[in-house]
Amino acid sequence: MKRLMRALFLMACLIGTLSAKDQKILIEAEDAVKLIGKPGVMFVSGDDDTAFENGHIKGSVSMYAHHLHHADIMGNLECAPLFMCPETAEHYIGAHGIDNDTLVIAYDNFRGPNATGVYMYFKSFGHDKVLVLNGGVEAIKKIDPNQQKYNKLKKEARKVKKAYKKAKKAGDEARYKELKAKYAELKEQMKALEPKLLIQRGKKVVDLGHHMHAVLDPKADIKPKHYHIDPKKIRYDLIAGKDEVYKAVKDRLEKGDKSKYVIIDTRSMIEIIGERKMDNVARGGHVPTSKFIEWKNFTDFKNKKSFKDLKEMEKVFKKYGITKDKIIYAYCHVGAGRSTEITTALELLGYPNVKVYTGSWDEWGNDMNLPIRR
Repeated sequence: MKRLMRALFLMACLIGTLSAKDQKILIEAEDAVKLIGKPGVMFVSGDDDTAFENGHIKGSVSMYAHHLHHADIMGNLECAPLFMCPETAEHYIGAHGIDNDTLVIAYDNFRGPNATGVYMYFKSFGHDKVLVLNGGVEAIKKIDPNQQKYNKLKKEARKVKKAYKKAKKAGDEARYKELKAKYAELKEQMKALEPKLLIQRGKKVVDLGHHMHAVLDPKADIKPKHYHIDPKKIRYDLIAGKDEVYKAVKDRLEKGDKSKYVIIDTRSMIEIIGERKMDNVARGGHVPTSKFIEWKNFTDFKNKKSFKDLKEMEKVFKKYGITKDKIIYAYCHVGAGRSTEITTALELLGYPNVKVYTGSWDEWGNDMNLPIRR
């Protein structure tokens, strides 16, 4: 009972913080584990369906970040600059067991882009009760005591398996049987631990129609809920369409870095130079005048955290002359992923005028009326 009360108190504190001016953006694993399975909280994976099946937080659902950018085969967003049309988004969100009062905790493996894609998707529709789990699945695994036990058993089982195969090959029947029995015992111990792990395997797919589906934890009782998007609460200050970005391009072509605008391309260099074309995009290249800052500059790969230290991230932006007085647009391939990693990093640093170009290269590269560079 005391644990439950502490968890509910933590959730109340977090929700209270979310309504404050200085909104909390990240949640650490130590706090997040206390909210797993609690009413009014939903963990949402931004990774793809396969990654979710291979390992997701217990009781969570999947919203693959790349599919949140709901475009046609030519990259056109039906309700641009929104990621999805409101009615579609309401149905999609509600089908994942989320209502307007739900605290959403977005996560991915640990890298950040897919988690921040989910984060920006909800924020753009005016859902303020949303956080990013810093370190994602890897951070939860690291502090789960049952996971540590499981990992040790798994490591030992691999050694024993290798040893019994070697004994069989050598013709040592007694040793082979002994080791085979030990291996079976270790596997049983692992099986007994599996239901207790905070990171589970498997998935349940629910057909939502209109080429959409919901991916859920098969062991969790997740029921559809009603979700409503208030048009007055949509955060157009966080998202941009191609016309707005093109206006910034023209201003930068005229004024260079003296322009009040900055455009950041967050993709890899082979995409930027047009050597690699993605999916159904007609052209490779980049938006003219873009500054090339790959998203990997901001993930803490060494410690498996979604973001580096604030001072380290600030150094990167200063290096490229990106200051807080600028209006900043970031884009990637689909607008929910690598670009949102950078817009969230900027938000963490207190940059006030930051927008993700939701159409991104999927839209820009297919529009022959828009200029490109290679």
